[in-house]
Amino acid sequence: MDTDRNDLYPDVTASGGLVSAMKEAAKLRGGEVWPAPSTADAVTIETARGLVSVVPATDERRFRVRVHVPGFTWDVPGFTWEIGTTDDLELLVQVAAAWREGVPLDELAARFTFLEFDEFARALESGAPTSSQWADLLSTEFHRRQWRLLRRLHEDEALRHMFPTISHGAVRLRVDPFDGASRQVLVHELGGGRYEVRVGVPGAAWVEVPSGELITYLRAALNKQ
Repeated sequence: MDTDRNDLYPDVTASGGLVSAMKEAAKLRGGEVWPAPSTADAVTIETARGLVSVVPATDERRFRVRVHVPGFTWDVPGFTWEIGTTDDLELLVQVAAAWREGVPLDELAARFTFLEFDEFARALESGAPTSSQWADLLSTEFHRRQWRLLRRLHEDEALRHMFPTISHGAVRLRVDPFDGASRQVLVHELGGGRYEVRVGVPGAAWVEVPSGELITYLRAALNKQ
C-alpha cells in the first residue's frame, strides 16, 4: 500500500497488505477468505454470484465493496458496480464471507446497513441476470445507438437467452454471464443493413454478414464454438 495511505490503513499496512489483513481478520472470527489473484491494494474473491472485489479509497479510510461480472480477457474487462463502503475491516470480512456463502440479499442488507442492492444484484441472486441485463441495455439512453441492433437480437428466441454487453459500440452475446471465456460473438452494425461479426477470442477477424443472414449466422456461431 502506498506510503501516503499508510495513515489511513495502519492495520492493513501492519499486516503486509489487504489480502493478509483480511485473512487475519477472518481467522479471528473462526473463518477464512478465499481471494483470487489479487494485488496489494485490492482483493478479489470468487463466488457463485460473481466476483467480489474490495478496493481501499485514497482520500479517506473507506473500503469499497464491488461485484464484478467478468469479460473475456484483460482488454474486455466486463463490468463492475459498487454495493457499499465501510471503514471497518471486520465488517468487510463478514460481508465477503456472507456473500460467498450465499446469504440472501435481504438478510445481507439487514445485517450490513451500508450495503445497497440494485435490480441487477437481485437478478444475480436469482441466478437469472440475463433478462435484467437486456432490460437495462434497452432502456439506457447511453446505449441508444445500439437499441436497433439490441432489439433485433432480442426478438430471436435463442439469442435473447444470451447475456448481452456493449463493447466499444458493438453488442457482445455470451452464453454464460459468469464465465468470460464462454462461447460468444461480437456484433457491430455498420449501417445500411450491413453488419460485422467476430466470433470467439479478441483479435479474431471480423466477418461482414448480410442483414438477412445475421441471426442464422449468430445462432450457428454460438452453437459450434
